[in-house]
Amino acid sequence: MYPLLLVIVLWLIFWADHLFPAIDFYKFGVKPGELTSFKGVFLMPLLHSKTEIGHIINNSPPTLILLGAIIYYYREIAFKVFLFSWLLSGLGIWLFAANNNSFHIGISGVIYAMAAFLFVSGVLRKYLALQGISLFVAFVYGSMIWGIFPVKEHVSWEGHLAGMLVGVALAFVFRHKGPQSPKFLYEIEKEMGIEPPDLEGEWNEKVRLEEERIATLERERESGNQPTSEVKIVYEYIERKIGDSKKSKE
Repeated sequence: MYPLLLVIVLWLIFWADHLFPAIDFYKFGVKPGELTSFKGVFLMPLLHSKTEIGHIINNSPPTLILLGAIIYYYREIAFKVFLFSWLLSGLGIWLFAANNNSFHIGISGVIYAMAAFLFVSGVLRKYLALQGISLFVAFVYGSMIWGIFPVKEHVSWEGHLAGMLVGVALAFVFRHKGPQSPKFLYEIEKEMGIEPPDLEGEWNEKVRLEEERIATLERERESGNQPTSEVKIVYEYIERKIGDSKKSKE
């Protein structure tokens, strides 16, 4: 529900940008290094290019899928991950991007942060389900890696790079929170200070006792004594006489 609501808000703001042409919505984005533009750290992800509808179309599906995956698999820390991705990616642009008299807008920095978080977090946790998500992210959004390089004009590669670095950092910061890989019994006992059983020693002791039992039986057989551990079967029967047999026939 939350990813869908966010995407709806993005489209409503995109629509409002067309309804009120007198207001330059892009000026609410981030202009690196300018104090008056610091509000863009909070507002930049909500804004998209009015002249290029492909900007918001391309950002909508990744926002739904990646944010949905974080909420589903990392419910305990999902809000923190998303909030830090939102703020720190914008802050990174404001602090380190070159000021070429342009504004940075769009939620792509947050998308890069979420994708990097899911991939690195799944690798760190060694949890099969999360590793599957990591492979999914790498397969579907692997081409995003080229977005951190200045290969396209009018594309905020600084925002993509900042988002990716934030996502990697968050994966390490929250590596001990959220879902963890299942632990084996011996790992739990080790954490509780319980010494693991000496399985090899127990097996060797069983083998030794069995060898001693067999050796004892051998000695008893050689001495002519009935082995105490063997089962003695006694047959008791009544002998039938021949005369009785004939009478029964008569």
